[in-house]
Amino acid sequence: MRRFADFLILLTVLAAMILLFGLLRDTFWSFASLGNIANRIPALALVATGMTLVMVTGGIDLSVGSVLGLCGAVVGVMMADWHWALPLALLGSILVGGAIGGTTGAVSVKLRLPSFIVSLGMLEMARGLAFLATDSQTKYIGAAIEPLGAPFGSLVISPAFVISVLIVVAGQVMLSQMPMGRHWLAIGANREAALVSGVPVDRPRILAHALLGALTGLAAVFNCSRLGSADPNAGVGFELSAIAAVVVGGTSLMGGRGSVVKSFMGVLIIATLEAGLVQIGATEPMKRVVTGAVIIAAVLADTWRRK
Repeated sequence: MRRFADFLILLTVLAAMILLFGLLRDTFWSFASLGNIANRIPALALVATGMTLVMVTGGIDLSVGSVLGLCGAVVGVMMADWHWALPLALLGSILVGGAIGGTTGAVSVKLRLPSFIVSLGMLEMARGLAFLATDSQTKYIGAAIEPLGAPFGSLVISPAFVISVLIVVAGQVMLSQMPMGRHWLAIGANREAALVSGVPVDRPRILAHALLGALTGLAAVFNCSRLGSADPNAGVGFELSAIAAVVVGGTSLMGGRGSVVKSFMGVLIIATLEAGLVQIGATEPMKRVVTGAVIIAAVLADTWRRK
């Protein structure tokens, strides 16, 4: 009942925001406007899914924005310079992202270092590699990748949105129904107790980071498809949006509690808030103030729930 109540609260907040922005600007309720919001969130939804898996173990990854930029650079080089097909570029991006995420997890877990410190170093390394790979130039890909982020025919949603929703569902099933998900939750709740109970501690945490990296690689492909190009500056600040969505969705910053579906609701709330503020003419500084206030409110709510 408590889980259902949390979900109902998130749904109510989302509905209230849609109602409010629709009253302030009637064009917000149009299918085109709502479809535009839906087609802007696949990359964030994927990263938030992976971030949820990492955060329920008690970890965090601050490098996902730079990793998204690096994986996008890989896609740009493969498709624009080497003229490889989209499936190969997609596979390359996922493998690069997974390798970086796995490395972050392995260094953090095996050397007993805080994951935010290791990922902070990886943030700088990945961004530097993105600029080196592209010679600090935007790689224009164009029609070879754009259909992935374009709406289906007369429909308002894109293939990227459908794929991201399917992955959110798969992530929720993994977290709530599979042994690995229960291991992640047990580790985040009490690592020592999980270890004494015979739960493997190191490998699940490394796997969570690797999955986050792989999903970030896929998110980079979706981001390139929406823009039609690969920019080495892509993803700046993206980690903050992902963490904000996960926290708004109710995942505990201390680990041990979280839901991929609720994180997806957090993504919808953050995306709706940003789009609504743009439509009513809010300035960029005001957008940042409001978004920051929402994040603080979500953290306070998380603290209240734990108490």
